[in-house]
Amino acid sequence: MTLLDRPPLDTTVPRGVLPAIAARIDAAIAIRHDLHRHPELAFEEHRTSARIAELLQQWGYTVTTGVGGTGVVGTLQRGQGTRRLGLRADIDALPIHEDAGLAYASQREGLMHACGHDGHTAILLAAAHYLAHHGRFDGTLHLVFQPAEETGSGASKMIDDGLFERFPVDVIYGLHNWPGVPTGHFGFVDGPAMASVDWARLRVVGKGGHGAEPQGSVDPILAAAHVVTALQSVVSRNVDPRQMGVVTVGSIHGGKAANVIPDVVELTLTVRAYLPEVRDTLRRRVAEVAQHTAAAFGARAEIEFPRGFPSVINHPEQTALVRAVARAGFGDAQVLDDFAPRTASEDFAFLLQARPGSFVFVGNGDSAPLHSPRYVFNDAAIAPAASLWARLAEHYLVEEPA
Repeated sequence: MTLLDRPPLDTTVPRGVLPAIAARIDAAIAIRHDLHRHPELAFEEHRTSARIAELLQQWGYTVTTGVGGTGVVGTLQRGQGTRRLGLRADIDALPIHEDAGLAYASQREGLMHACGHDGHTAILLAAAHYLAHHGRFDGTLHLVFQPAEETGSGASKMIDDGLFERFPVDVIYGLHNWPGVPTGHFGFVDGPAMASVDWARLRVVGKGGHGAEPQGSVDPILAAAHVVTALQSVVSRNVDPRQMGVVTVGSIHGGKAANVIPDVVELTLTVRAYLPEVRDTLRRRVAEVAQHTAAAFGARAEIEFPRGFPSVINHPEQTALVRAVARAGFGDAQVLDDFAPRTASEDFAFLLQARPGSFVFVGNGDSAPLHSPRYVFNDAAIAPAASLWARLAEHYLVEEPA
């Protein structure tokens, strides 16, 4: 019997949850609540990193701190196996005022874990404890605790700091909780799983003047209104209807008085796609449409359009493996066959560009949406997700045949 085929050892715990993980779930939840009380923004996760490092060291991991700023990597090597597995959790919080009414609410005004990164960290730590004390594997395990996911820069910083040279892995996996998906259920996506994201800042520059004499001005408000309307055609007339693209104007600011035509109107946009070629098309056409539309009204469009981060594109072989591990451990009923790609974005994309792997979705039950001040990570998701990571490690890190 292979590790993939091994059934749960104790039928008194929910199917798929490893008994050793279930036995100390209160400790894992306590860790999560502690992290929740002390949220930290991107590259400020000093307390969080120190807590993670302390626990990993207690459990026998070789710990490296300061990777990519405030990142932590815990390494556990057993036997002579040559396989190397990476598991990643994000650790940063958001600048959102919490309004969930929790007994363990954020103690930092205006900051909260509104995306569940405290839960992701607790999941990986629960798996880390199990693998250190009970894990049966042969090879090298690298646990990557990544800062600054919310800004899209943490993964790149760790890579630039030699993540995969210093901690080589053959494959890497990550996960994210998802509201609306039943707790204890898992979603897997082949290929594009989350969208790329780029943010644009657009300035429509005209010539200000008196509102009673518009003929002497170049009205940037009028031009900007037509730009917004014209941008709605970018996806519908430039992207194959079978593909996904999003162009959203999220803010528009210009003018202060009813009788004054301003010089400038500023807009901000988010642009998203699954496929790299669609992303490139959207970037090109957004700039062209904005510039030419503004010019038609005598105005000028200036655009700042730095690249954000690419789409999360799961690798087929690695996705098939983790899906099979989930089916074997949890049964078909807890693996969602119809789980669809999400249009949100994740900088795990950079890790998947560097190494093969897959990004998994974990049910968070009936909760408020991600990034909501009323969002609550579901503690009931910790044990199933930690068990999935533990099962994956025990299945992947096996001695290869001679």
